[in-house]
This record gives sequence, C-alpha cells and structure tokens, in this order.
Amino acid sequence: MAERSFAKEVQLLKKRAGEEFIGEGILAVTKALLQCGVGYVGGYQGAPISHLMDVLADARETLDELGVHFEVGASEASAAAMLSTSMHFPIRGAVTWKSTVGTNVASDALANLSSGGVTGGALVIVGEDYGEGSSIMQERSHAFAMKSQIWMLDPRPNLPSIVKAVEDGFNLSEASNTPVMLQLRIRTCHVHGSFIAKDNKRPTYSLEQARNNPQKDASRIILPPMAFDQEQDKVQRRWPAAVDYIKTNKLNEFFNGDMTDIGIILQGGMYNGVITALRQLGLADIYGNTRVPLYCLNVTYPLVDDEVVAFCDGKSKVLMVEEGQPEHLEQAIHTILRRAGVTAPLYGKGDLPMAGEYTGQVLRDGIAAFMARGGKPTKPKPPILTDILSQDLNNAVPPRPPGFCTGCPERPIFSALTLAQEELGERHITCDIGCHLFSTLPPFNIGAGTMGYGLGAASASAMNVDAGQRTISIMGDGGFWHNGLTSGIGNAVFNRNDNVILIVDNYYAAATGGQDILSSRAKNAQRSTSHPIEDAVRGVGVKWVRRVDDTYNVGILTDVLKEALSTPERGPKVVIAASECMLNKQRREKPLKRAALAAGTRSVVQRFGVDSDICTGDHACMRISGCPSLTMKTLDDPLVDDPVAFVDESCVACGHCGEVADAAVLCPSFYRADVVHNPNTVDRLLNATRRRFLTALQNRRAGKQLMEQR
Repeated sequence: MAERSFAKEVQLLKKRAGEEFIGEGILAVTKALLQCGVGYVGGYQGAPISHLMDVLADARETLDELGVHFEVGASEASAAAMLSTSMHFPIRGAVTWKSTVGTNVASDALANLSSGGVTGGALVIVGEDYGEGSSIMQERSHAFAMKSQIWMLDPRPNLPSIVKAVEDGFNLSEASNTPVMLQLRIRTCHVHGSFIAKDNKRPTYSLEQARNNPQKDASRIILPPMAFDQEQDKVQRRWPAAVDYIKTNKLNEFFNGDMTDIGIILQGGMYNGVITALRQLGLADIYGNTRVPLYCLNVTYPLVDDEVVAFCDGKSKVLMVEEGQPEHLEQAIHTILRRAGVTAPLYGKGDLPMAGEYTGQVLRDGIAAFMARGGKPTKPKPPILTDILSQDLNNAVPPRPPGFCTGCPERPIFSALTLAQEELGERHITCDIGCHLFSTLPPFNIGAGTMGYGLGAASASAMNVDAGQRTISIMGDGGFWHNGLTSGIGNAVFNRNDNVILIVDNYYAAATGGQDILSSRAKNAQRSTSHPIEDAVRGVGVKWVRRVDDTYNVGILTDVLKEALSTPERGPKVVIAASECMLNKQRREKPLKRAALAAGTRSVVQRFGVDSDICTGDHACMRISGCPSLTMKTLDDPLVDDPVAFVDESCVACGHCGEVADAAVLCPSFYRADVVHNPNTVDRLLNATRRRFLTALQNRRAGKQLMEQR
C-alpha cells in the first residue's frame, strides 16, 4: 500500500502521438520511458522518486501490454545489477533510486557496469535530494558520475525538457556504450506542465529473446587484462563519442541576450531559479527572455570544451551557477578556459555560497553581486511578498524539528525504552535510517547516530566486548530487508554478539511512502508478502527472539526490553516490536468509516481525553510521549496555576497517552470515550439509562453541597 494511488493518472500513459499530456514531472518520466521502448525498469523507492516507483506499480496493465518488466529491488544494489542485461543485449533498461545514498549502495554494480560498458541504453534516474528540505547528508551525485565516468544529465525543470532528457539519455548511452545518469531534482520531479506525447513503443529486442539467445563477451568482464583495456576504451573511444553526440545533437542550450560581454553558465536544473532571479533584477521577463546570455548545461558531465570556449571567449566576466560543493564544474571550466588561452574571469563560489540550496533569494543576491563587479550594478525591483513573509515567519515561528506522526506505533517503543533505561541505566544506542530516527530528538533523545540503511546493528558491533551494560541497536523492517539481515543480524550471529537488536516492524517501508516489503501483511497480486521477520532471524541462527505484536502496550514492551537487557543468556537478543504504520492504517480505514457513516451503519469511534479536574499539570505524560495531539491548556480555575494536559482534535485514538500514564504510574487523569455513530436500539437504551443515573448522582451531590452551605 503506497503513500498514494496513481490509478487515475496512469491512464495518461496511454496518450498517443500528437495528444497533449498534462501532469506532474515524475509521471512524464514514466511516459517518456514507454515512448523510448524501454524493456525493463527497476529501482528502490525514496524521495523524490518514490512516486515514480508507485506510478510504475499502478501501471502494471500498460507495462504488460508493452512487454515491459517492472521490479522493485530489495535494495539499490539489486536494482543496479539489473542493468547487466543491457550490457550484452540491445535492450533499453532504466533503474531509479534516491540520490547519493542510493548510489552509494549501488556503487559496486555501477562501477562494474560502467567499466564493461553497455550495448543497449542504460539509464539511471537519480532523485537528487539536496537542499533545505533534504532528509540525507548533503552530498552530490556529480562526484560519483565523475568517479565512474557515467555521463550525467540535469534537464531544465519543465516537462518537454524532462521527456527529451529521457530520450537523450538512452541515445547518448547507446552512442557511447556508457550508462547515463538522469539527475532529477525535487522541483523537477514535482513540477507540473504539459508536452505533446508520442506513441508508446514495445522493446525492439524483448527479454524473451534475450533469455532464449544467451550472449557472452569476455571483454566486458572485470578481470585483467580486460579491465585495463576497458579504461583505455573509456578514454579513447567512449568519451569522445559522448562529447560528439552531445555537441552534434545540441543537448546543451544557449540563450542569447544583448549584454554580450558577460554570461552565465548554469546547471540545467537551476534554469527556472536563475530566470526568476534575473527577472527580479530587471534582466529578464516572465517569458524567459534574458538580457544576460546563458549557457545551460543539460549535460553536466562530460563537458564539451568547444562549447565552453565559444561561450566564454571575448567576455569580460562569466558566472558559474553550480549548486552544492565542492565546485566540480567551476574547477573543470577554469581548466578548459586556461588551456584554451581564454582570459575571461570565471566567478562562482564567492558571489554564490559554497554550500546550501540555491533558493530564489540566494540566486538573486549572488547574481546581483556578480553584476556589480566591474561597475554594472543592477536595479532590483522592490522586495517581493515572499521575502517579507519569510522574514516575518522567521521572527514569529520557532524551529520545528521533524517528529513521529500522531498515533505512530513507534512512539510507544521509545517510551518503553525510556522507562527501561530509567530502571536499568542508560545504554549506548545506535540508530538506523527510517522513521525511528526521530527518537534522537526530544522528548526521547535516544540514539548515538546512524551509519546507513540497515546498518543499525552493525553500528554497534565494535562494542561487542565483555562489559556490564549491553548496547541496543535499532533498525526498521525496511532496513532489515534492505541490508540488515546480513550485515546486522547475520554479522551479530557470526561474531557471537551479546547485545540487543530492536527491530521496528510497522508492516511497510513507511519512511519511503508505505510500500510493501517481504514482511508486509497486505496481500499483493504482484509480489510475495507475509514472510515473518522472526523466521528470517531464526534462519540465520538467532536463538533469543521475542515479538510484541502491540507496541501501544507500553508495559509489556518495557518488560520485554528489560528481559533482553538483563537475561544471562549469551548471544544476540532480538526484539521485534510490531504495529501497523498509523498513516497507512488511516489511509485504509478512513474511506471505510466514511462509507459506513454514509450508509447508516453503526460505527464506534474512540476518543481520548484528560480530566482537567484530576490533572495536576505535571506534564510527565508529554515528556515520555511527545505526541503532537497531546498539548496544554490554561484553565479559568483560579486555584490551578499551571496549564493542564489536553488532547486536541488531531488524536487518532491510538491509546498511547493512557498506556504511558499507566506504565509510568503517572496519574489517572486520562480517559477514553466511545462515540457511537448511527446508534441502534440497544445503544439508545444504554445511553438513556446512563444519563438518568448520572443525573441522579449530580442531583445528589448538589443536594449535599446545599445542605453543607446551610
């Protein structure tokens, strides 16, 4: 069950030649793949390309009609390895994953693929997650492209350019026998627009033909002396072939302007931002007409020396707009210009910041600083509304770090872990990639860092020493199947690790949008699910395994964690804490509840609250829970000085607050109320009886108070 369904949007993939396609960038990529006659597509989900995987999953009917194989890899490495099919056969293949973290996982397969070269077009679609909204370390995919000499495309963020980049990527790959990276920035993935569609194509050479006609070529195997010949082939034939194709087919773009003595070189993905900045400085209009000449690098690697020299020759100054660090392009262009004897000064980092996302304001200020060099200051327009609003928001709104969703089943896990540590002492805890990483922030402040997806257990392996306090390592079910089973659990068994491994099982790869994995409970027509994590854990040799199927039961979970930390039994201790991701649960249940209400069917909705008369205002419940729906309110009662706890309307009735209050022996102020919609006769009778009984008690209390006053 993915984050959203594209069942309606995938009908756009059937658009025929000449018809207008209107939609989102990520959907346009899928259409472009089909128009290019792709034979197979694989990948691993992760922002900002998760929706590409979801679109492909929902487009199963169209893919089957065209004979296109789609597969969700167990990891980015398994997806990248699929491209070996294009090494020997004239079949176009594409894979996709998230930015540098996915490329790191896939690096072994990609390096082998690039060294051996390809026959069919091989396209690696990388969702570049760089900038202020990123969830990963701030690195660029460009460095990997240079390292393995994989050509990189960075198209302008509009649908015609995106679609053309997919076509160019396959053609460039085949012309140079080299895999190509298509870098899709966040804004590129989610931009909306239109383009004129072409007919979808069946693969010219099918996977069935490949299976029935096996091919082998020892020159593509990475063994000496072939590996040394492959390097020479890259430099002497494949690289020049790529440059020739880029230049001949004009993959990069030039935009003329009347200020011919200056110019701006920019990555294709930065085009919209640069044009907006120029417009705010009075140097471009809303249609993209610019006074400053632009050299737009839709291909950022390799560079075309002739184009760089031709653009810069005779100019008094040139600005390089390159988001991120280090300044790979700026350094390369410096080298090209100086070797060619071009003296035009090249600016970049300095006028623009070395690191950080190039937002509209950053680009505007940087280009203004560049224009001021040599006495050409701009006349900026008055501050735009977004500048004023941004400043006001920065002054009024406090920082809001990410946290668990309301009702998240992982929150009670860390409440239990907090309670266990209060009794047994603090432990060294290593974390993992996933929603559970939010435990490192308040109110839990649990965890000493993370090293990669599925590497939570391996992160603590150095502390496998004979000491009093066992360490705790955490990984999610997504990370477990991605990498954790072998590098974490298997490694712990092999090395006789005596520490505790906590596996958070929320039934999905929840952090990437709720996609199914091997242990998902949902029935999936295309994939095999319902494979228990505990079976896999025991299969690699773990003897001590405990499973808690309701993480909201904080008391039981606390006891299991204390047992794992204190048992005299040696060897790895694995605790599996399982409850369904609340977001996916709500996505599934809310439509059913709405339908039941509309049909007049009886339904019961739970509501939790805090009795203001009992709450003391201690707020320990918040310190151990941290639920967004648990907040504070001030009473009008003059005898109550402190704000009391309060459950707001965002509550999803998971019951965690009450469980925490009970497990921590805090207070009895939490209550649960059942709201009955479309009540039946029994419900109405019970309600009337309760009301009469409560009225009698209230009248009795009022009578006693009156007697006391007399």
